[in-house]
Amino acid sequence: MNKTLKRILVTGGAGFLGSHLCDRLVQQGHDVICLDNFFTSQKTNVTHLLQEPNFELLRHDVTHPLWLEVDEIYNLACPASPVHYQFNPIKTIKTSVLGAINVLGMAKRTRAKVLQASTSEVYGDPEQHPQPESYRGSVNPIGPRACYDEGKRCAETLFFDYHRSNGVNIRVVRIFNTYGPRMHPYDGRVVSNFIVQALGGEDITVYGDGRQTRSFCYVDDLIEGIIRMMNGPDDFVGPVNLGNQDEFTILELAEQVIRQTGSRSKIVYQPAPADDPTQRRPDARLAKAKLDWEPRVKLREGLEKTIAYFRDLDLARFRPPTQGPAVGR
Repeated sequence: MNKTLKRILVTGGAGFLGSHLCDRLVQQGHDVICLDNFFTSQKTNVTHLLQEPNFELLRHDVTHPLWLEVDEIYNLACPASPVHYQFNPIKTIKTSVLGAINVLGMAKRTRAKVLQASTSEVYGDPEQHPQPESYRGSVNPIGPRACYDEGKRCAETLFFDYHRSNGVNIRVVRIFNTYGPRMHPYDGRVVSNFIVQALGGEDITVYGDGRQTRSFCYVDDLIEGIIRMMNGPDDFVGPVNLGNQDEFTILELAEQVIRQTGSRSKIVYQPAPADDPTQRRPDARLAKAKLDWEPRVKLREGLEKTIAYFRDLDLARFRPPTQGPAVGR
C-alpha cells in the first residue's frame, strides 16, 4: 500500500478553485471528499470526477458541524465575489468563522493538516504597495465588504489560535485575483464579466475610472501554489501571498479582452462601489523563497484559455446565484 496517499477533504470543492484542486488531488491518487452547498458553485464542475473510485461528493454547508476521518483539509468554502457575499452578509461571515471553527475542530480531533484559503481582501484598500504578508491592512470593519474582509481576517485569527493553543498543523494562503476555466459566468468578477459581455457584443462595464489596478493569476498556477503550501515544511505555516506580480489597470484588462475576443464592445463607466481597493498586487517573494513557487502563465495566454472556455459555454445552463448588478473585482 502506498503510504503517501491520503484522505483529503476539500470544502467548497465544486467551486471554481475547488474543482481544479479536486482534479489535481484525484489525479495524484488521493481519496478526495468534495464538500459543497452549491450556492455559487456548479455540480457540473466535478461531474467528470463522479466515475472515479477515489472521489466522493457531499452536499453540506460548512457552517454546520461535520464528522469525517481525514488526513488533510483544504478549506475553500466561501462566496468570493462582492455581488454574492453581499447578498447575505451574515451568512458570509458565518461561513468564514463557523466554517473555520468546524474544520479546525475536525483537524484537532483527527490530527489532520488543514489549509485556509484566505484572500488578498484581508489587506483592504491597501496603503502599502505591493502588499507583503507583514502588512496588517486597511479594512473598513463596518462597510459593505466587511462581511468578507473581516470574516477572512477572523478565520486567520482562529487558525493561528488553534495552532498556538492546540498544536493544530495549519497552513494559511492569501489568494490574489485568480481567473480561468470554470469561473461562473455570473460570478461578478471582473474577468468573467468582461469576457461574457465582450462575447455577447454588449458594452463592457468598468466601475470607477478604470485606473484601479489588479494582478491576475491563472488558476493552474494558483492550484500549484496551494498544493506546494500544503506539502511544505511544518515550520512554515504562513500566511503566504499567492498571486501574480504583473499589475494591470482595469481599463487595460478591458481593452485586452476586447482585442482577444475580436469584439466590437464599447467601454462604459459606472460609479465605483464602496471600499473598492484602488490597487492590488502581491509581494510574492516569500512564496518564491519558501515554496519555490511563482506564476508562469502570462495574462494573454491565460485569457486565451479562459475565453475559449466561455465561447463553448451554454449560458442557458447557468442561473445567477443572486440578483443584482455584478461588481467586478
